[in-house]
Amino acid sequence: MRTTFTLFLAAVAAAVTAAPAAAERPRDQDRAFQATREGRSMPLPMIERRVLPGMGDADYLGPEFNGRTYRLKFMRGGRVIWIDVDAATGRVVGRSGM
Repeated sequence: MRTTFTLFLAAVAAAVTAAPAAAERPRDQDRAFQATREGRSMPLPMIERRVLPGMGDADYLGPEFNGRTYRLKFMRGGRVIWIDVDAATGRVVGRSGM
């Protein structure tokens, strides 16, 4: 019984000490939300509405956010295509894989 209780306390202590490490690095979606809330970025759906129509038959795989740009990932014919978009203006600033 005592061993079980000790193992339980050790597990709780490990979980509590690991939580701050996970909280230190915000996720892309959290950073994007914060930037949009602060007016430094357009909402992602608005940016997607600007870019997706120009991609034709390419499959949209999703976005990445680095604070200043969104990087939208597409796939067409087995090739990955990246479209970099200025988060503040919605202007396409780079393309690769086309």
